[in-house]
Amino acid sequence: MQPSAAQVGERVSIRLHDPAGGYRDLLGILVSENTVKKKDGTLITFDPSKIAVWKIVPNK
Repeated sequence: MQPSAAQVGERVSIRLHDPAGGYRDLLGILVSENTVKKKDGTLITFDPSKIAVWKIVPNK
């Protein structure tokens, strides 16, 4: 399952399969179905087909 337009604006944690092996994690606000805005304002684009697992993270 992948994030959809319904989750845009939510704070999410996304674990991606890393091409070099293992995983990498993204944490931030979902701004599109394939882009996350990190706390520092950086936009990270990712390939939704590489998602291992993701979830909505409650605000602090």
